[in-house]
Amino acid sequence: MDALINNFFTDRNSNAKTQLFFAACFPFFTLFALGIDSIAFKENYFDGRQITNILAILYFSFFFWVSGSYLRRLMFVMVFLSYIGEVIFCTLLGMYHYRTTIIPLYVPFGHAIVYASGYVFAHTQWALKNDNLLRKYFAVGFALLFLAVGIFLKDIFSLIFGVFFFLILKRKKWQNLYYFIALCVIFIELGGTYFQCWKWVPKTFGLIPAANPPMGAVFFYAGGDVLLSKIVDYWKLKTIKSQY
Repeated sequence: MDALINNFFTDRNSNAKTQLFFAACFPFFTLFALGIDSIAFKENYFDGRQITNILAILYFSFFFWVSGSYLRRLMFVMVFLSYIGEVIFCTLLGMYHYRTTIIPLYVPFGHAIVYASGYVFAHTQWALKNDNLLRKYFAVGFALLFLAVGIFLKDIFSLIFGVFFFLILKRKKWQNLYYFIALCVIFIELGGTYFQCWKWVPKTFGLIPAANPPMGAVFFYAGGDVLLSKIVDYWKLKTIKSQY
């Protein structure tokens, strides 16, 4: 039993350099793929949505292939979990909307890529070595970010949900994993809204002023990440027990 558990967690670090390569390419791939799905691209050339869909699935597939079994499970579950989240927050609650009425196919795969990139960054030797120092810088940096957008952009959404973000982090013992994922989320949100692939509504629920994009959106990703880890850990234990 102990050997199975040790093998499972050792597998997390397989192909570490290749995983880091895909995580490092995440910003460049994001800008390239979202640029093709942009309104400007459509107006000047053609609707590139299907190309972006294919690119996202291919990138996800290669990233998935080089990852260890634990990260693979996280990515696999994230695709389905994020689609459910899109239906809830986009379709039902109308917190944001895409440039078309249909949720793009690339979005769930994109969420998985975002999560995997943050996960890989958080598990690099540098991040693990500087864990305590990074926690302090991240805490101060995100607090200032939420306050800044709240004061200067009147983004009350980020002030409110920024507090909830920190409450989740406190419950998860301030793991830097959530900060790294949040950084990837902020990057993709800025890129997506810049290219007008999607847009957040000015007032969430018709009441709470929000920027486009609101930095407090990281709370919803963090909440999803907590649920994701619980699902995968349960899956992991079921697998180990079945092999024992």
